[in-house]
Amino acid sequence: MSDETAIAEPRISYETRVLAVGSLIGTLVGLAGAFLWIKNNERKGTELEVSAGEGVKLSLIIMALLRQVATL
Repeated sequence: MSDETAIAEPRISYETRVLAVGSLIGTLVGLAGAFLWIKNNERKGTELEVSAGEGVKLSLIIMALLRQVATL
């Protein structure tokens, strides 16, 4: 049997692999950050509240981090 008639195995493209690994890493980092945030508030004895200002600060930090990753 020639190579042309053999059933070709589907290949996962480079972009798909990068997206899958990046998604997994992002999920794990986000989960770890949320866990640490909850534990920090439990240690302080405060409830988990996010003000608008804290939300904006967090968004800007995340955007700066993504900009750093994009320039790698």
